[in-house]
Amino acid sequence: MSRVNTPKLSEGERIALETGYRTGKAHTFRSRCHLILLKAEGRDSKSVGAIVKMCDMSVNNWVNRYKSEGIEGLCTKSGRGRKPLLNKAADAPGILEAVRANRQRVDMAKAGWEAAQSGRTVSRDVFRRFLKALAGATSESGGDASESPIPNSTGSR
Repeated sequence: MSRVNTPKLSEGERIALETGYRTGKAHTFRSRCHLILLKAEGRDSKSVGAIVKMCDMSVNNWVNRYKSEGIEGLCTKSGRGRKPLLNKAADAPGILEAVRANRQRVDMAKAGWEAAQSGRTVSRDVFRRFLKALAGATSESGGDASESPIPNSTGSR
């Protein structure tokens, strides 16, 4: 028989895990809180894995991470997923300059920006989403339309 990796929980830790299990925003965080609570009851990793739909090795890895980092260790760390193609801080000035030069044609602005970037390309959809994000960030900052870094493309001058 294998050894049981059972975390010892204080009352405060148990309450924090139960709150995370009930009200956590991410499904993965809630299931990780649930598995720690189940392991604290003394269950084996295979039965806990069957409940939370993880393999027993993953259950043990999350228990070990909880023991070393606490409840913060159950959150998904940043840096997961695909990195963005465009960076607001680095790419916004060049893109805005290209849009100012070709304010009625997104494709022409994209081509001008790509030519200035010497070989760096993005799709039309990525370019448009980036422009939309820049416009949204500008409107959220409290500035009015006259202060927007993105030119007005409604045809009024």
